[in-house]
Amino acid sequence: MNLDANKPQVAASARLSAPANQWPDQVYDALKEAGVAHMSYVPDAGHTTLIRRFGADPDVVTNVLTTEEEGIAVAAGSWLGGQRSVVLMQSSGVGNCINMLSLPVQARIPLLVLVTMRGEWAEFNPWQVPMGQATEASLKAIGLTVLRAETGPAVVDTVSQAASMAFDSDQQIAVLIGQRLLGKKKW
Repeated sequence: MNLDANKPQVAASARLSAPANQWPDQVYDALKEAGVAHMSYVPDAGHTTLIRRFGADPDVVTNVLTTEEEGIAVAAGSWLGGQRSVVLMQSSGVGNCINMLSLPVQARIPLLVLVTMRGEWAEFNPWQVPMGQATEASLKAIGLTVLRAETGPAVVDTVSQAASMAFDSDQQIAVLIGQRLLGKKKW
């Protein structure tokens, strides 16, 4: 389903030259340029800036999810209601979504998911490792296109292109944001 309201033009940008630590703000800008008007999330430190920016934006509806698979259904409903959506989650939540991901894949509903990775570089929590290692393969197996970014500029560019792929071509795209970029967590 392609509704005209779902297809604003994505503007070219010179964001790639900004400092690496500004990437979350730049990703927010890229998502706004792509016409995202709805954001669902499970709270995650890696997505803090995006959660705060979208939460403060009066033109964006946000939903705190109980579990990540709810975000897939909310994104499908948003699209059917004429709005572009993004789902924010951590790699440990991807496993919760595998069954629900058949909805956008089979119905060819655009889907954009940003996944902060765990179980990789400098991981301290052994419980995060299995799903962190299986995230990319699991998403690909269910039918999503998976893009990965390891640097701030790469995240910005990848998210911009992923939004275009999802919303202009009715694709289901997951962008994996490498754990090294997020930094080492300490508890």
